[in-house]
Amino acid sequence: MRRQNGFTLIELMIVMVIITILAGVGLAVYGNSVKHAREAVLLEDLHQMREAIDKFYADKNHYPASLDALVEEKYIRDVPVDPFTKSKDTWQTTLAEPEPGNPAAETGIFNVKSGAEGTALDGTPYSEW
Repeated sequence: MRRQNGFTLIELMIVMVIITILAGVGLAVYGNSVKHAREAVLLEDLHQMREAIDKFYADKNHYPASLDALVEEKYIRDVPVDPFTKSKDTWQTTLAEPEPGNPAAETGIFNVKSGAEGTALDGTPYSEW
């Protein structure tokens, strides 16, 4: 009898299963790395905007009325895009408390948070960052 060269069906199936498992693991790792990168961008954007708000207050002795005021006064170049909502308009701002000695004074933005829904890889909601 003469034997034919080539692979058996079982050998091909085993190789296909191994390739599928490796592809699944690769996709899971890729998905987590993309989410981790977006979280890093969100943290840096929040840090930069909060620092700009603090500098605005230190220079002008009042908080900015909006995030656009930070751009107009050149404390930041542009309001960043939230990496999860893909929009500049979803930032959640917290207004400062009115001054006790001057209740008629204009209150401004004291803090900024993400408007993104969902939780981070560490289990905290993005809206609490």
